[in-house]
Amino acid sequence: MKNKGSKRKNELLKIAYELFLSQGYENTSVDEIIEKAGIAKGTYYYYFQSKEQMLEEVIDMMIEAQKEQAEKIMESDLPIPQKIVGIIASYRPKSDESPILETLNKPENVLFHDKVNKKLQSNVIPLLAKVTEDGIEEGIFQCSNVEERIRILIVISQELFDDDQFTPAELDVFIDVAEKILGAKEGTLAFIRQLFQ
Repeated sequence: MKNKGSKRKNELLKIAYELFLSQGYENTSVDEIIEKAGIAKGTYYYYFQSKEQMLEEVIDMMIEAQKEQAEKIMESDLPIPQKIVGIIASYRPKSDESPILETLNKPENVLFHDKVNKKLQSNVIPLLAKVTEDGIEEGIFQCSNVEERIRILIVISQELFDDDQFTPAELDVFIDVAEKILGAKEGTLAFIRQLFQ
């Protein structure tokens, strides 16, 4: 029974995701989601207390898909610096997901935005820390307190790159800072530029 309920809930999340992308979160009503799903209003509220909760779970679904992609990159044979770039790139939203990002970036959603950033951090930091530790073993990085260093880099990157309003010089400085924080030779993380082309 639980699996059937879980499947129905995932179907509703996918419907909401598609509607949020095609017409925006604010322009999508609960009634539209219910109609497209072909369910009763009571069924919707059995799974979700509100549209806001549904948005949060849609974002969780997006983060889970990003994590699966990042884990594939971790298991690949790519060199360590490219793995780091690939993991970071995995957590960048797809271009067609901009309507959901626009909702998150509205001033009235600052607390929700912060909550999502913390979820992203808790997902990506352990993955990047593991790859960085592999890089230390290979002599690419020289540092201690790996998780703390990665956390600092993630916080800086979220602040700097969140709205795509950074300059090329700021990107250069970020790469320089990241290399210094991780104890890497100059140019080791130049691949980061690929994320923003």
